[in-house]
Amino acid sequence: MFASLNAFLTEKMGVLGPLIAVGLLGLLLILIALPSMLKKERDRFAELKEEARPKGGADKKLRRGGQAEKLEKYAQYLEPQKAEELSSIRLKLLRAGYPGKGAVHIYHASKMALGLGGLVLGLLYALLESATAEVSTQTMMIYMLLPGAAGYYLPQYWVDKRVNKRQTEIIEGFPDALDMMLVCVEAGQSLDQSIIRVANESRAGYPALADEFEMVAHEVKAGKERVQVLKDMSDRVGVPDVASFVTTLVQSATFGTSIAEALRVYSADMRDKRVMRAEEKANLLPTKLTLGTMLFTVPPLLIILIGPSVYGIATMMASMASSGP
Repeated sequence: MFASLNAFLTEKMGVLGPLIAVGLLGLLLILIALPSMLKKERDRFAELKEEARPKGGADKKLRRGGQAEKLEKYAQYLEPQKAEELSSIRLKLLRAGYPGKGAVHIYHASKMALGLGGLVLGLLYALLESATAEVSTQTMMIYMLLPGAAGYYLPQYWVDKRVNKRQTEIIEGFPDALDMMLVCVEAGQSLDQSIIRVANESRAGYPALADEFEMVAHEVKAGKERVQVLKDMSDRVGVPDVASFVTTLVQSATFGTSIAEALRVYSADMRDKRVMRAEEKANLLPTKLTLGTMLFTVPPLLIILIGPSVYGIATMMASMASSGP
């Protein structure tokens, strides 16, 4: 079907007929979807805020916030409309280390821009290929869609990679941070002062962990409840060790037990977990090296052992064939 359609379009509109047809189809789909995208529902709360604003010129401009108010008009195109999806993406960006207010907008804008850019580059490449040689419709679609899909999913891949890297850094630095916090608490400092000291001292080696502790310290200083701040840190980081640490501190504060004793027990547990992780990685090495050993050791060994025999047999058969009956 695609071959006959390609032949028909080429016959009617020339060599670029399939590409022109694809472009017209895309333009038609955009025109069909454009009215529904531009349709904006009335926001009653926004209308009430607009009515409550003063009518003066300068004061009104200051309250609207200049260009920031204009950018909010495009928020419905740069963020998900469902609250669950929006909160999950915001949490994911927080775990990747992007706590900015406009991180969600930048994330979706980059996906859209890279996707359209890849689509345009694929279209240009398809045009160049079709100008020099005949290209089928399937190949042309692949040339156009693959760069667009790669550009669209590139920000998602980058964020996932950042999340894994940041969580690995937090897991590696958390036992040392707990040991330092235990020393500070036993020296007479409060838990808030210990968190600030740990954030300052761990900045050089583990900046992601230092950022999280520093955010906890700032939120506590701002007057937020400490238990809620710690729970927010647990949700924001997404590491089971940090969640267990937060649970330990919350239970210690609830039942009135010593925080130093809880930190001592939990820091010892974290050190044991770090040793277990190192032993697990060491035990995985033989399994990972098996494939490399089979690929790079067995074939050369077979060549060394069997190669002379194969060469001798081939030489003997060649001599027998040349001597004849």
